[in-house]
Amino acid sequence: MSKSITLDKAIKFALRVVRLSKYLNEEKKEFVLSRQLLISGTFIAKHVKAATVAADRQGFSSEMFLAMQRASDTELWLLLLFEGGFLEENEYRSISENCIELIKLTASIAKTTRHDAS
Repeated sequence: MSKSITLDKAIKFALRVVRLSKYLNEEKKEFVLSRQLLISGTFIAKHVKAATVAADRQGFSSEMFLAMQRASDTELWLLLLFEGGFLEENEYRSISENCIELIKLTASIAKTTRHDAS
């Protein structure tokens, strides 16, 4: 994959979200929350990738902040899917842990680079 650990994790997570969304559509016949999950979960990788080609440190930090926001959105959609009975507890915990890891990573990077740019 790439040289960025964060990008690698975001891409793997995005692919996991795509598979989960497909499962939710085909097996659970859930189309609303799974669509939101698909968008937010894949846009984490989009923003991390955009950060890697940002013109400056400010742009890098802003893209990482947007990735963190998308990861936070994804965490909410996962929780709603779990609470709504579309995900079993073990399924929810597994993907939720990956999502929280991405929130922490992107938040830390955004905060550090924003602080360094000041």
